[in-house]
Amino acid sequence: MLSSTVADIRAQVRELSDPTVAEHSQRFFKTGPGEYGEGDRFVGVRVPALRRLAQQHRGVSLRVAELLLQSPIHEERLLALFILVKRYEQGEAAVRKDVFDLYQRNMRFVNSWDLVDSSAHKIIGDFLRNRSRRLLHRLAKSVVLWERRIAIISTMAYISDGEFGETLKISEQLLRDDEDLIHKAVGWMLREIGNRDRKAEEAFLKKHYKEMPRTMLRYAIEKLPETKRRRFLAGTL
Repeated sequence: MLSSTVADIRAQVRELSDPTVAEHSQRFFKTGPGEYGEGDRFVGVRVPALRRLAQQHRGVSLRVAELLLQSPIHEERLLALFILVKRYEQGEAAVRKDVFDLYQRNMRFVNSWDLVDSSAHKIIGDFLRNRSRRLLHRLAKSVVLWERRIAIISTMAYISDGEFGETLKISEQLLRDDEDLIHKAVGWMLREIGNRDRKAEEAFLKKHYKEMPRTMLRYAIEKLPETKRRRFLAGTL
């Protein structure tokens, strides 16, 4: 078992770093002035390597995982979330509650689409599966882009169960959102509904497609038959 101190884990992350990968990531995740990832820092570690590191450190204390999640380095935050997901999935009820609480109080560090998409449904969504979903609706109204994305992505936990109501309600809340990353996320979740129940997806689309942002609509109809996609895009349904 590798060392589980924060300093040693960070040293291992640096050993895996690649400046060329880091430079590409800085561009890919839009870290320039005025972009959604402004100021984020990368050291250049690929996701498969981070997943392997998370597996090696899956028994780390939640405090160590929390400190990693608070890092200014993107890959360290992603590593922390991989560890937290493992701890949540393998933990008893008390551990799951602790991970959920940790995630909630550190939500400001879950601040990129890959961080949200790799964790929100597996921790927030799953924990609320048999509980009140008020938190998701509050997050959907947040001024913080990433909290709104957490709200909609968390509902993937319910889509997997064949429960679509929460996704559709939050999608309605986000129909007029200004952010492209929300348009893509909502469209993606609607498409996931369609993968399981085409009628449920199309009923929502027929009600709202004329007011949906174009990107949201395109993502949602991606798996529909070509003729139907054309009619949605042309506004003739």
